[in-house]
Amino acid sequence: MRRITKVHVLPGYRLELTFDDGISGTVDLSALVGKGVFALWRDRGAFESVQIGHSGELAWGDQVDLCPDSLYLRATGKKPEDVFPALRHEPAHA
Repeated sequence: MRRITKVHVLPGYRLELTFDDGISGTVDLSALVGKGVFALWRDRGAFESVQIGHSGELAWGDQVDLCPDSLYLRATGKKPEDVFPALRHEPAHA
């Protein structure tokens, strides 16, 4: 499991993230703004209050949190099986 070590708020509901393996990338969360629990982000100040939680996730108080693994995939463009080799399907031989 990846952990976020740094977060920097960018214009347009984007975040620059740095992960515990040193990889950095940008995620665009604008498509989530105003939907469900993300209604909180209609207030730009609320979005900018992002913190890194104790498990390396992004958190907005106790209202919203985002999984660091999911954000890692978005930021790097990698597929789940690239990050989690156990997900690779190995053909069975009879």
